[in-house]
Amino acid sequence: MEQEYIYQRIATSIADQIRGGVLKPGDRLPSVRMLCTTYKVSMNTASRIYQELEANGLVEAKPQSGYFVTNLSFVDIPLPEVSKPVLLANNKEPKEIIRKVYSNMGNRSLTLFSYSTLYDDFLPVMKMKKEMLAASRTLVNGGIEYDSVSGNLNLRRVIAQRSITWGGSLMEEDIVTANGSMSAISMCLLALGKPGDTIAIESPCYPGVFQLAIDLGFKVVELPTDPVTGIKVSALREAIDHIDLCLLISNYNTPMGSCMPESHKKEIVALLDQHNIPLIEDDVYGDLYFGNQRPSCCKAYDKTGNVLWCSSVSKTLAPGYRVGWVAPGKYKEQILRQKLLHEISTPGLMQEAVASFMRTGKYDKHLRKLRHGLYENYQKYLNTIITSFPVHTKINRPQGGLSLWIELDQRIDALALYDLAIAEGISIAPGRMFTVQEQFQNCIRLCIGLPWSISVDQKLQRLGELSKQLMK
Repeated sequence: MEQEYIYQRIATSIADQIRGGVLKPGDRLPSVRMLCTTYKVSMNTASRIYQELEANGLVEAKPQSGYFVTNLSFVDIPLPEVSKPVLLANNKEPKEIIRKVYSNMGNRSLTLFSYSTLYDDFLPVMKMKKEMLAASRTLVNGGIEYDSVSGNLNLRRVIAQRSITWGGSLMEEDIVTANGSMSAISMCLLALGKPGDTIAIESPCYPGVFQLAIDLGFKVVELPTDPVTGIKVSALREAIDHIDLCLLISNYNTPMGSCMPESHKKEIVALLDQHNIPLIEDDVYGDLYFGNQRPSCCKAYDKTGNVLWCSSVSKTLAPGYRVGWVAPGKYKEQILRQKLLHEISTPGLMQEAVASFMRTGKYDKHLRKLRHGLYENYQKYLNTIITSFPVHTKINRPQGGLSLWIELDQRIDALALYDLAIAEGISIAPGRMFTVQEQFQNCIRLCIGLPWSISVDQKLQRLGELSKQLMK
């Protein structure tokens, strides 16, 4: 409790200096280590101070440079509300809305703000073509034969080596490859649950997750979620006796963009382990951090093998390659059985190409450029939304990932806004598609994976104008 008080007091003090003009836009702030020395606090507390200031749009982290007062410091941008779902199993799946939105996937005649993916210059197209050609020469018979059930050895080895970046210590035998992270999640659900079981998820949540769970016969419980820190651990504790599985996006989840503090990750892992409830962790956005350091994963605090860590390169490198994986811990044999039953093997050619790109350092170089571009995109999107959307619009301030979660005036129906926007060539994701409950009708998610351009700016401005029309 004392640490909580100290963290709030220091964050408030720095915020007051910024708002009072003592610290000016562009001023460099003390490093995390210097903050620890000055205020005699832990690294976790110091990091949380800056996380709070970032969430309020007061400071920004520049890779390899430190923290700076942002140019948006003097704009009062409220955060979206903490979600308040009913803690009961629910199944009001928004099938028609999801079908409507996803029917336009791949339609490049539209401005696609609706899908959480990368486009155009954010993707290293030519480099991956070369990797694919090289992989076809490296693999026996060009990669046309079945690979092992566990998957491409080189990919598993490099994923294991990279686990150190998020606090893990995986070995190649700890990993099973999959056709993207949703395939990995599907194997986890099939291996660990049965029809009638209850799964706890975030609220709002990526629709693919609850659609899959419902199709497999699961009941879905949504947990209250904070736009900065993720699910309310107290709510998980309250629901713990009524759930059989838990599935969370711990880092920069979609659509809210929240990132769990390390203390929350530790607490969640310990709580679920205590009750023998498996945690499926989807970490597809973890490499897309805007600051100086990649966030840890829940898997880093897993001492018993109860966390199944899933990820892929679909959000960072090659959406169409469908290269993903899972580190299933103590559930490895069940996962291998599901993979053998449903897939037999995964395409070795694409996995070998991705493994080579990672092993040679090209992936890290690509990520550095990508993170810088996404952060600039985020700032530009945010600035246009602030100046073009109705007053009192609430916007999340993610510290990574691809999602902007926007809470509009209560009078604005996001489905009506979708219809107006699509008629003008703009595709958005209405908030109702991210829940199995009747909520988020005045919310939308926008993806920042479209590189900035005059056209993107104009479409965002037009979206703001359409929002204002719906208030009249």
